[in-house]
Amino acid sequence: MMTPAPRQEPPQTHYQATVVDAADGMPVSLADLAKRLADTDVVVIGEYHGHQGSHLLQSRLQAHLYRHRPEQVLTMEQFEVDLQPVLDRYLAGKLGEMELVEDADAWPNYQYAYRPLMEFARRQGLPVIAANAPGDIVRCVGREGPDYLADLNAAQKRYIPDAPFAGSAAYRENFFGTMGGRHGAAGNERLQNTYHAQLLRDNTMASRILATREHHPGHQVIHLTGTFHSEERLGTVEALLQRNPELSVAVISPVYKEEQFDSDELPVTANRNKGDYLYFLLPLPPEYRDEARGHEAMMDAFRKAPETTCD
Repeated sequence: MMTPAPRQEPPQTHYQATVVDAADGMPVSLADLAKRLADTDVVVIGEYHGHQGSHLLQSRLQAHLYRHRPEQVLTMEQFEVDLQPVLDRYLAGKLGEMELVEDADAWPNYQYAYRPLMEFARRQGLPVIAANAPGDIVRCVGREGPDYLADLNAAQKRYIPDAPFAGSAAYRENFFGTMGGRHGAAGNERLQNTYHAQLLRDNTMASRILATREHHPGHQVIHLTGTFHSEERLGTVEALLQRNPELSVAVISPVYKEEQFDSDELPVTANRNKGDYLYFLLPLPPEYRDEARGHEAMMDAFRKAPETTCD
């Protein structure tokens, strides 16, 4: 009689995420995480845009949190504040999904990444808030600098938060270190303008979260955003707490781990400052190994960007 082969665990996939408490590195189930966060005012779930594991975790945690606190609002970087009426019409059953995608200028990956979160909110009758700054204004700030806001008309200015360019030295250092390296970046005018555009996004999202709390008192806010806007409690989180230091805010940040299926080692210590909880994901494959092709693809994307007139 043959001895059966030992059972092997399936290899980890890009859909899977391992969540740990950043304070002690101990693993946490999503059910337990939701219990811990039940009384938190704002739960910020950072993401790697386009990573299946990020979006699956967001959707699953949304549902777990709802079980403990059904008074819930979803706020999203992925929609711009001036298009809120489109979201409202969709949630009210007045638009189909493709009408939402087209009229709200949804991100290209909406249907596989954000549809589950939107549909959960719609089925439960929960508000969904467009939290990002208007894209045309952000692009013009990135092109012409912060003084561009002075030229906005009254209709446009109603979307601009107080202190739209508030930030900190730590966030500035992170931004320039990531975007332009540490040598000469601060003297690059276009990069300076890009930084102000980033701050406008952060402060707009923070302002929208606070307005959501006022309009829906007692509700827990779940905010979806790219991880750079929230990790180390900078960016949007810092802007939020500057405006209301009494808020309780939990930051959940993604981290890539090495693609080794047989290793239990997670780089918790090196990433502990990124969030209150970390979730580890397999890295995505490189888009291009040919540097020239990658550069050409990036330039092509810029050429296809929406035309914006900043007059």
